Amino acid sequence: MESMEIDKESNGNTPTTRENGSHLRPVAPEESGEGFPYAPVDWPKPGDIWKWRVGRRVAFNGHFLDRYLYPPRRLGRPENLPGSKRGFASKLSVERYIRTKFPDANVEAFFASFSWKIPSKVAPTNGNLEGHTFLPFEETAENSESDSQSDAARCKAGNKRCDSLMVQAENVSISAMPCDICCNEPRFCRDCCCILCCKIINSKYGGYSYIKCQALVSEGYICGHVAHIDCALRTYMAGTVGGSIGLDVEYYCRRCDTKTDLVSHITRLLQTCESVDSCEELEKILTVGICILRGSQRSTAKGLLNRIESVIAKLKCGTSLDDVWKAEEDVSAISAGVSPHVMAEVTNHQDLLDSVIRSPHTVSLSLDYRAEVLKLEDEIDQALHELRKSQASEYKIAEDRLYAQKGYLHNLYQQLERERSEWTHCKSITKKDVLLDAVLNRVDQIKQEVAKLKDMEQVAKGFGRTSKGILREHFGLEIEE
Repeated sequence: MESMEIDKESNGNTPTTRENGSHLRPVAPEESGEGFPYAPVDWPKPGDIWKWRVGRRVAFNGHFLDRYLYPPRRLGRPENLPGSKRGFASKLSVERYIRTKFPDANVEAFFASFSWKIPSKVAPTNGNLEGHTFLPFEETAENSESDSQSDAARCKAGNKRCDSLMVQAENVSISAMPCDICCNEPRFCRDCCCILCCKIINSKYGGYSYIKCQALVSEGYICGHVAHIDCALRTYMAGTVGGSIGLDVEYYCRRCDTKTDLVSHITRLLQTCESVDSCEELEKILTVGICILRGSQRSTAKGLLNRIESVIAKLKCGTSLDDVWKAEEDVSAISAGVSPHVMAEVTNHQDLLDSVIRSPHTVSLSLDYRAEVLKLEDEIDQALHELRKSQASEYKIAEDRLYAQKGYLHNLYQQLERERSEWTHCKSITKKDVLLDAVLNRVDQIKQEVAKLKDMEQVAKGFGRTSKGILREHFGLEIEE
């Protein structure tokens, strides 16, 4: 009989029992190990032992949300993993690896040979240990190496919970851009210091109080700077702001001048709120959501605002936390447009996926659509890769031409300074008139080149929205009609 995990709802201290009678030993946060029951043994060949590792986040059923699986060193580093990673942070990535590298292998038997779910020794608080949210740990070349590296790592701001000390998740493959402005400050850390007030951010309750700019600023690099939502609201860089900045439930990053839509941030904020067990904290978090949404005419934003105001009204009327979310649509359903029943099924997608994989009656059907999903994922990745390449190419052209124009203007200003100095110290009246004409002509030339630079700066809207005449004349691009 195939082994099947049976969750016992507990505080995480009671070992989980598998159907074959074996017990799953609860483990501590960030613990690692090798072999059964949390990793395969003697697969694909006798003597091959896989390794495992857990992060810090714990689900309400007592299992770790972040668990990683490492193949034996003999198999080498898996392909398509960014950086130096050689492990997997999701069941789907493991399955994709097995089907690619071992096409004849029985994937169902592979997963049945060990337990993917790992119970925690520590009970979760608001879904996370100690009431904080931590980013998942990355798969590194060797577990022992990552431990020693983290010991040596230091946050510039002295923050022991800095994200720079937490290894990133598997899907975070883009590095933060080099920064020689704010990041040169001795006590400023890009990962945990607000770019507006320079104080350390707080990751409590899902990190609702800050926003990280994920804008792609060049090929392979994101901005990566963070800011307190409150600081951004106070400086009119978040929410709905009129005038030239033109924000509509958006955040404007002062470092890279990019806008980020905050609707998804509000959706996550509401999902976090459903697990908050303090009326005071709940109202505080919801107030941040109101400040972000207020004034927007977007239908999605209005729906979220009505949702939040309804919950706050219930709190002020003394409604208990158990009842405050009742008679309301599911938080995620508001933005996705699906029913709470469907969302409940999606929430338990891991259990559903396990049952599909292990059921002999649905294996053939599931394999077909899963293969199609993987194919679609590859197509999307390829499309995004090509888009990133084209954007990077346009950015490079604009950067080269704009800085070349700036350099030309710099030379003109230097020539003007020399000519003006020569005119000032000239004793001959005749020669002085000639020098004055040269100075005036240089001033006119500089004005023309400055106007040209202003035209060139219109590429800030994107090449697609820039005049074809400007692209042809100043950037050497022929755009077809």
